Amino acid sequence: MSPKKQTGLSHVDEHGKANMVDVSVKPVQLRTAKARGHITLSPETLEMIRDNRLKKGDVLTVAEIAGIQGGKRTSELIPLCHPLAITKLDVKATPDETGVTVESLARCTGPTGIEMEALTAVSVALLTVYDMCKAVDKSMVINDLRLVEKTKQDLG
Repeated sequence: MSPKKQTGLSHVDEHGKANMVDVSVKPVQLRTAKARGHITLSPETLEMIRDNRLKKGDVLTVAEIAGIQGGKRTSELIPLCHPLAITKLDVKATPDETGVTVESLARCTGPTGIEMEALTAVSVALLTVYDMCKAVDKSMVINDLRLVEKTKQDLG
């Protein structure tokens, strides 16, 4: 089998195999990422969330805590992610006209970005809303998961 050409993808080696990127020579920078996602709910479910009437408890608070926990475990879930020393992870779940919007802010100082932690935090929070509402709403749809912003700033 002949070796594949370098794809330009950082997580694939010259043979097309998965590869964890070596970030040891990259500078330590302040890195921030923001992500957002949405879950569409029936009007009845949304009303139950707003009134805190679901049997499993306070959906929004539980989703926010779950999002933080999920973001902190990203390197355990995504095989080629580096474990990061997260300095800030904030998750907000907010009811809107059609469901719940979840937003995250993740920050660290290090040699690699923190966007996967921001995206994982939103994903886990949305999945938690789904889990807590699945008994009363069979029409839920998770959508619009995306990175909103990614920045890096030199320190010093």
